[in-house]
Amino acid sequence: MVDIIGVPFDLCGRHRGSALGPAALRHAGLVPALADLALEVSDLGDLPVVQVNDEGGGLKHFTTALETYQAVAKAVTNSLNSGGTPLVVGGDHSLSIGSLSGALNFFEGDISVLWIDAHADLNTPESSPTGNLHGMPVSAALGLGYGADGHAGAQWNHLIDQLFPLYRLHRDRIGWIGLRDVDHGERMAISTLENSFPTTMQNVDRYGIERVVSAFIKWVGTKPSKKVWISFDVDSLDPVYAGGTGTTVMGGLSYREGHFLAELLYDMEVAGMIEIVGLDVVEVNPLLDSENSTATMAIEWLRSLFGERILEGHHNIEF
Repeated sequence: MVDIIGVPFDLCGRHRGSALGPAALRHAGLVPALADLALEVSDLGDLPVVQVNDEGGGLKHFTTALETYQAVAKAVTNSLNSGGTPLVVGGDHSLSIGSLSGALNFFEGDISVLWIDAHADLNTPESSPTGNLHGMPVSAALGLGYGADGHAGAQWNHLIDQLFPLYRLHRDRIGWIGLRDVDHGERMAISTLENSFPTTMQNVDRYGIERVVSAFIKWVGTKPSKKVWISFDVDSLDPVYAGGTGTTVMGGLSYREGHFLAELLYDMEVAGMIEIVGLDVVEVNPLLDSENSTATMAIEWLRSLFGERILEGHHNIEF
């Protein structure tokens, strides 16, 4: 059962509008597109997020953000408890603080995370050039920057205590595909994460997406379990194909590279090499889009991840 969990929250991103992402995805046909693949799909609706502009110093919109992440964590845990596969749709990428919290606590820390994104999202309040929490979810899950001083530091410590009280993401169980806009502080942080899996668009250019994904699967194979949470930011795709997002960066994954990535992940799951336990699809912003094309692209990507193929059956063709 795929459980769709909408999170209409965008206070912690660069631009407003991604709160409309869940509605845009549904309008583009998210539920029937997945059900057409013979999947059991349950649309759990949107979480009752109340977006209040509560900037009072420190981290932007902290009180509202924390409440939202806690609600996301609970929804993810409930889905996993019922045997479902949570599909969290947003919304800005900071909501992944909640989804990773729910998954890590449910699996007692025994998951790897694949971050498909142009950005590392590894800033802390101290290193962030913008102060936007959508650039910090990975560092929150890892517990980086914990123990900081000052008002923002105290808020950050409280967030980690509340969302990751028992289980944090292990430092060697985070992988990135598609990086191409990484801040200085994030580069420094990645250099300290031994045995993590940071790959950039330069790796895709040099080796091709198939070898990059194969390397990722090999990396997962060195971990205690095959469980993987996937977090997909539509800005991982080149803005030619997904322009309806607030953090576009030229030189991203092409249409076919994006789909081939999803197809390979599905094939590897069928082969028993990974187990996809849940995923996020974030940063769809219809206010910056044309004809809802980015939401449509995200749904097409999800169909590839869940097993859509151009031709069915086996064909005796040698390549």
